[in-house]
Amino acid sequence: MLKIQAESNVPTEYGEFRMIAFSKSENDWMPHMAIIAKNTDFTKPINVRFHSECITGEVFHSKKCECGQQLDAAMNFIHKNGGIIIYLRQEGRNIGIINKLKAYALQEQGFDTVEANLKLGLPADDRNFDIAIEILNILNVKAVNLLTNNPQKLKFVTDSNIRLNKRIPLQIDSTKESEAYLKTKKDYFGHLLDDENTLH
Repeated sequence: MLKIQAESNVPTEYGEFRMIAFSKSENDWMPHMAIIAKNTDFTKPINVRFHSECITGEVFHSKKCECGQQLDAAMNFIHKNGGIIIYLRQEGRNIGIINKLKAYALQEQGFDTVEANLKLGLPADDRNFDIAIEILNILNVKAVNLLTNNPQKLKFVTDSNIRLNKRIPLQIDSTKESEAYLKTKKDYFGHLLDDENTLH
């Protein structure tokens, strides 16, 4: 069972958020996080983003994915409109940064993101969004507007006790470096990537 281990208000370039750390142990150095906008109305369906950690995209601004830009867009939207980002420590679709860099090296040889993972003997996607559902339950969230292009995330919500009110697309324009990655997302994982980015 996850527990709230610590929480504080944190000012960011997008505004101030309430940040809450969730883990089983207070000694966990990599807890999952809930990032909550101050103007969130918990009596209505809440804007929610399930976001998996991506150190290459978020910290080092890698052009191979759009993860950092998605996080930025979600923080901006949620600050303006209220909501919660559930930040999950599932680097590289939960294979970890070392395996992710090994997969990147295989991609340099011509493999796509899925082929590279499978060649390493790893799942194409090993993330578990039950953790996000558990956090929403701890926060007493009853209904959500999910910011996502990923049908798997939608299914985790519809299979849970939380009501999916609607989906809000979170599409970032591709670059020449991310084009193949996004194509794999759409073709292999069925990501919904034909919608215009509706975040304002």
